[in-house]
Amino acid sequence: MNPTDMTAVELVTAYSSGELSPVEATRAILDAITERDSTINSYCLVDEEQALAQARKSEERWATGYSKGLLDGVPISIKDIFLTDGWPTLRGSQAIDESQPWTVDSPVTARLREDGMVFLGKTTTPELGWKAVTDSALCGITRNPADPTKTAGGSSGGSAAAVAAGLGPCSVGTDGGGSIRIPASFCGIVGFKPTHGRIPLFPASPFGPLGHAGPLARTVEDTALLMDILSLPDPRDPTSLAPTTTTFRGEIGRDVIGLGLAYSPTLGYATVDPEVRTILDRAVQAIDAAGLPVAAADPGFTDPIDAFNILWASGVAAMLKNFPEGTRDKVDPGLGKAWERGGKLSAVDYLDARAVAADLGITMGKFHQTHNILLTPTVPIPAFDAGHDVPPDSDFTSWPQWTPFSYPFNLTQQPAISIPVGTTSAGLPVGLQLIGPRHSDDLVLAVARYAEHVLG
Repeated sequence: MNPTDMTAVELVTAYSSGELSPVEATRAILDAITERDSTINSYCLVDEEQALAQARKSEERWATGYSKGLLDGVPISIKDIFLTDGWPTLRGSQAIDESQPWTVDSPVTARLREDGMVFLGKTTTPELGWKAVTDSALCGITRNPADPTKTAGGSSGGSAAAVAAGLGPCSVGTDGGGSIRIPASFCGIVGFKPTHGRIPLFPASPFGPLGHAGPLARTVEDTALLMDILSLPDPRDPTSLAPTTTTFRGEIGRDVIGLGLAYSPTLGYATVDPEVRTILDRAVQAIDAAGLPVAAADPGFTDPIDAFNILWASGVAAMLKNFPEGTRDKVDPGLGKAWERGGKLSAVDYLDARAVAADLGITMGKFHQTHNILLTPTVPIPAFDAGHDVPPDSDFTSWPQWTPFSYPFNLTQQPAISIPVGTTSAGLPVGLQLIGPRHSDDLVLAVARYAEHVLG
């Protein structure tokens, strides 16, 4: 099998049997990046020398019958939001000084490095990860592997596009309003936003409790293994959760037959593209028929977009307040508008929005007393033309307006995963979102794995 088509688990199995070496796998993926990424633009930095050096060390370990970690020698890409020792972290911004020292690993990159994974490079992000598509003046437009005229989504669009295009079996991203799940849906891969605090962050996200880190991969199994690596503790995040007493990889095969699921195709307020709705309805029916009873039920809240916008703009203003003089003239125009709005908000505005988030969390907590998992569309539309923040010819003026299924569950800090469930007649992927109660990351992954199996 071509290494570019293999999952992380398949690569480890091949290393263990001697059928393939980490160097061979890494070389094949680097060659694929050289051949294909000029069209997709998923990477903003590729370090062949370091990747091959890490792969050679992994190869030596495997040759002696010793593996350093769960995914030793598996190539991975890293969203250009996470600090990475030896590489600049420019976050898609022209306002960040590339010449400064880059000597710190974030918790995410530290855990991956300790596990022995091979770092391919950094993936593209919109400036400071502020929106749900991936383009910037620094890095250009990232395109969808399913159709390069379409957006890959964002803000972890580079990560999702790389995985979908065979330019690395897995990646890591951030999600403050859907930034892992949206591009995962658009690109046809798995993207998981765990419970807030499950994966430690440093520096702290400027978006506070909205900010999550998480894996992107081709399968739920790979996602679970990455969670076992990424969720290890780090003292630099005082808000991180205590380690779990079980492993995610050990829990994904648990018996979930008979659990009660709910399906809300609109959350009571969203409009969904008819073809997307048909694909999702069919997938939900298959899950119901396979032993996971699905009831039609809305959680019972109104669109919290106003509260989300306040928290998001506040985060943008906090993030940019210490940037150098003249930065306002360099940033993405939409980011500049959010900066201006955030600077005018008061502490009372922020706390009022946090109160809306708390009430929403209470509502969802009650909902999950009856329904173990909530199913929704990940995104109500297929991927649209690249180079636009909102679908052309729509009435939308900002990205949250076309992402009504993702940001509510950043407000509640719940675990949510997007899995691919089909494609439109134009060949564009569609994702199903599964949401569980806070701290039920293992349950969400187990149900997602079962749904993945049912849907083939």
